[in-house]
Amino acid sequence: MTLPQLTEYITAMGEKPYRAKQLYEWMHVRLASSFDEMTNLPAGLRARLAGEADLAAAVPVRILTSKIDGTQKYLFRFSDGNVIESVLMHYHHGCSVCISSQAGCAMGCKFCASTIGGKIRSLSAAEMLEQVYRIQKLSGERISNVVVMGSGEPLDNYDHLVRFLELLTDENGLHISARSVTVSTCGIVPGIRKLAQEHFQITLALSLHSADQEKRERLMPIAKRYALPEVLEACRFYFACTGRRVTLEYSLVHGFNDGQEDARLLAKTAGELHAHVNLIPVNPIEERSFSRPDYRAVQSFREQLVRKGVNATVRREMGTDISGACGQLRRSYQSEENGGCIS
Repeated sequence: MTLPQLTEYITAMGEKPYRAKQLYEWMHVRLASSFDEMTNLPAGLRARLAGEADLAAAVPVRILTSKIDGTQKYLFRFSDGNVIESVLMHYHHGCSVCISSQAGCAMGCKFCASTIGGKIRSLSAAEMLEQVYRIQKLSGERISNVVVMGSGEPLDNYDHLVRFLELLTDENGLHISARSVTVSTCGIVPGIRKLAQEHFQITLALSLHSADQEKRERLMPIAKRYALPEVLEACRFYFACTGRRVTLEYSLVHGFNDGQEDARLLAKTAGELHAHVNLIPVNPIEERSFSRPDYRAVQSFREQLVRKGVNATVRREMGTDISGACGQLRRSYQSEENGGCIS
């Protein structure tokens, strides 16, 4: 609940309005994981809340720490038994958390482990927030950046995503700057247009992966529903409404989308959108035959973009020794739970 909604809820219980502010602070500033922790609330109110309300709790079932760069990957379980992944990354500008928006994913992108097995369910706004809150509490580090780029398609969970953004950036809570939040989408056109009109000052990241329609369809089934011209027009609309430059995420697959013609098309697309390009050497997964280009090929591809005036970077690889890519840890955990088999 937002603070006004919480105030209405608490006063309807016969409590003073200031109790709502206390409760809100416990949840969104002190990051309490149970009503019992809220010691300045009357015992009777705490007992009633415990009986009537649901306080989302993400229970860590596995935490892996990279020996290479200190990246931490968290596997959290929610009350219904579903598990999701979140990642804590350390940068010179602060700590960034990558969270999941769904348990599983329905989009079917060929290079991603998150989508194998499909979508189980969407996460609530509270469950999305809980990932950020638990990581900050467990790590003892202030989270300054949040990326909604873990398992799931955020715009396939639109209403909960918007409520999550409202609460995450609320001045009464953690008050993370909207400009420090990135939401990734594989190209849900109605969602992009709707999000643009919310006027959040967040960064929109489009999972592009090819500027050629036919190749994009081979990588991403959703491309058959929303053709590239329509997706790019929605991105232009987003920029017009928010003034925020779109980022194009581009997973480089050896021998598929890393050639000179691919670079030319990508440069043309990025230039028309005034977009930043984030190159990502694809993460190999057991169920797919994709392989990544070598270091020189990646740098050569980037240089082709830069020569054409595109702002392009290669994503810094983090947590490679702890199943750092989306869906890998959850997938291995599910295999263990099922005796090595995943249905």
